[in-house]
Amino acid sequence: MRHCFYNETVGFFYNNSRKELPTHWRTKDVLVVALGLTVSVVVLLTNLLVIAAIVVNRRFHYPIYYLLGNLAAADLFAGVAYMFLMFHTGPRTAGLSLRTWFVRQSLLDTSLTASVANLLAIAVERHRTVVTMQLHSRMSRQRVAVLILCIWAAALLLGLIPAYGWHCLCALEQCSRVAPLYSRSYLAFWALAHLLVFLLMALAYGRLFLYVRRKMGRMSRHASPHPRYRETVLGLVKTVTIVLGAFVICWTPGQVVLLLDGLGCRSCDVLAVEKYVLLLAEANSLINAVVYSCRDGEMRSTFRRLLRCRCLRNARYAPTAAKLGTAARRTLAPHGHFTVDSSI
Repeated sequence: MRHCFYNETVGFFYNNSRKELPTHWRTKDVLVVALGLTVSVVVLLTNLLVIAAIVVNRRFHYPIYYLLGNLAAADLFAGVAYMFLMFHTGPRTAGLSLRTWFVRQSLLDTSLTASVANLLAIAVERHRTVVTMQLHSRMSRQRVAVLILCIWAAALLLGLIPAYGWHCLCALEQCSRVAPLYSRSYLAFWALAHLLVFLLMALAYGRLFLYVRRKMGRMSRHASPHPRYRETVLGLVKTVTIVLGAFVICWTPGQVVLLLDGLGCRSCDVLAVEKYVLLLAEANSLINAVVYSCRDGEMRSTFRRLLRCRCLRNARYAPTAAKLGTAARRTLAPHGHFTVDSSI
C-alpha cells in the first residue's frame, strides 16, 4: 500500500518537483502580478459588457447569441479565476493549504476549459447554420440550455478531477514541474484534449469556408455574385482567420509546455515560460469578446448605448426582424437576398 502525503505542505511538493518557491517579492513577481491583474480587470469589464448587451437587446435572443453569452460568461469566470491566482501567487504560495492550492488550480482549469468548449460549440453551430442556409439556428432554447449545461459539466469534470484523485499526493515520482501537486499524466491528457478541440474547430471552419467558396463559384458561372454576398464571403474569411489565428497564438504555447511537462521532458525548461504562456491563454478571453462581438455591427451599437447609459430607454424594443418568421429571417439583407452573418 502506497504512502500518501496529505498532511504535507505545498512547499514539500514544490521541493519535490524542484520548482522555485519564492519567499519574498521580487521585481519579476510584482510585474507578473501587476500585468495579470490588469488583464483580468479588462477581461471582466469587456465580457460583462457583452453579457449586458445580449440581455438588453432582443435582436440577440437567438441560439448563437446565447452561446456567445455563455462564452462571455466563461471568459468572465476565467478573469475571476486568474485574479484569484494573482492574489495567491508569488511568496503567498508557500502559505497555501493543499485545499486552497487545488481550488486555485481548479478554478483556472474549469474556466479555461469552458471557454474552449464554447469556442468549439460556436464553430459547430455556425457550420450547421450556414450549410442549412439559415440566418439563425433553428435550435430551440431548450436544446441550447442543454448544450450549455453539458459544456459546464464537462468543464467542471476536467477541473475537479485532479483534486479528487488525479494528483500525485500518493505518487511523488509522477508529480509535474509546472503544477507540483498534479500528475504528469493529467497534464498530458488536458493538453491533448485541448489540441483535439483545436483540430475540430479547424475542420468545422475549414469545411464552412470551402462550402461558401464552392457556392460562390457555382453562382459566378451563372451570374456575377451580388456585392453583398462577396462582402459576406470576405468577412467570413477574415473571421475564420482571426478566430483560428488567435486560438493558435494564445493556446498553442501553453499546450506545448503542458504536454512537454506531462511527457516528463527533463531537459525542457518549462518553468521559465509557464507564467507567460498562462497569461497568453488568459488574453484569449479578451480576444474572444473582440472577435465574436465587436465585429457585429448591432453589437457595437448596443455597446455604445450601454456606455452612454441609454440602454433602459432605447434597447428594450421588439424590432421587426425579431417578429419575422423563419422564412422571412432568411432574407433580411437590404437587397432582399439571403446573406450569412460574417461577423461570427
